[in-house]
Amino acid sequence: MLLKKTYFYHKSFFMSKFIVHYSLHFVVPFFFAYFFFREKWKIVYGIFLLSMLIDLDHLLANPIFDKGRCSINFHPLHSYIAAGIYITGLFFKKTRIIAIALLFHLITDFIDCYL
Repeated sequence: MLLKKTYFYHKSFFMSKFIVHYSLHFVVPFFFAYFFFREKWKIVYGIFLLSMLIDLDHLLANPIFDKGRCSINFHPLHSYIAAGIYITGLFFKKTRIIAIALLFHLITDFIDCYL
């Protein structure tokens, strides 16, 4: 009985972690784009989705996916140096939305490290 309860707890925990992580990647950016950039929400939401391309740096890791690994400061495009570059992008109007999307992606992955 205890083994089944423990297995169920771990399975449901990882499922809720999965839901939170991908909601932050797909659902929250939708609402952010829709409410803050109503006139061009589709473009802004598309930029948020395209910001997930920074996950291509996971292909440099071995193994490519490790559910126990924190992406922040492990992968090159998830490093503190990269975050500094993304923060710099906030100061320029042409790169501001991209910078917000990339920083939100990093925040999402940072939250995932502690779930």
